[in-house]
Amino acid sequence: MNGTIRAPMASHHGDRLAGKVALVTGIGAGIGKGVALLFAQQGARVIGCDLDAAAAETTLKEARALGIAVDSLHPTDLTNPAQVTQFIEYAAARHGRIDVLVNAAAFGVFEPLATMDYETGWRRTIAGELDIVFLACQAAWPHLVAAGGGAILNFASANAYVALETSPAIAHCAGKGGVLAMTRQIAAEGAPLGIRANTISPALVETAATAYPLSNIPGFREQVMRKLMIKRLGQPLDIAWAAVYLCSDEATWVTGADFQIDGGATAW
Repeated sequence: MNGTIRAPMASHHGDRLAGKVALVTGIGAGIGKGVALLFAQQGARVIGCDLDAAAAETTLKEARALGIAVDSLHPTDLTNPAQVTQFIEYAAARHGRIDVLVNAAAFGVFEPLATMDYETGWRRTIAGELDIVFLACQAAWPHLVAAGGGAILNFASANAYVALETSPAIAHCAGKGGVLAMTRQIAAEGAPLGIRANTISPALVETAATAYPLSNIPGFREQVMRKLMIKRLGQPLDIAWAAVYLCSDEATWVTGADFQIDGGATAW
């Protein structure tokens, strides 16, 4: 051993989510893609969506190559209430129920306070990080109730707790802080109905969305690495394994919780 903590092992088949009907948004890339593929490998019937139809198709091809099935409705604009309802109803009609909703999709504009445009920056980010979670939860709610309960998993962020001085993330911080607070309330409203709601707050995960700041903002990568106790960037599977636990029957006494999967970034 050389002291390096490695990325998680390659995903593998199992039965931790056997038989569950799981909806996953944002399956075209990053965390959403990682969650969709791992859930299917762990026995879930996965129905995804993405605004980027080509990216969603690529995920479906990768699933087939792994010998698993992932279904998808795309393109789906999750800021459009009618399209959100269409996605939820498509999944419910296809499988007869919904057991799990994972809101992995998100969109944010990264600009500092001084230059953030209200319409194209602030409001677009709040819609892309907070509104889409509300809309999907609301649309899925009656189906979760009808199923006798289920699990909702939303994504906050380490940025809901701490700031990075080189990251112009004011709207992102607000959106993810809102997700954190909203999910606690969803947990309270869902508990009498058997619906659990939790969040994962990742630190920086290597995805297509984070490639630009990592490569183009001076000092950003170095500052991120200084924050991490475990000296590597996160990978989608780091998050997906935690999602498997929170959406499985292993976590039936877990609700209103936030799991900081962040390499120790928020611990100091």
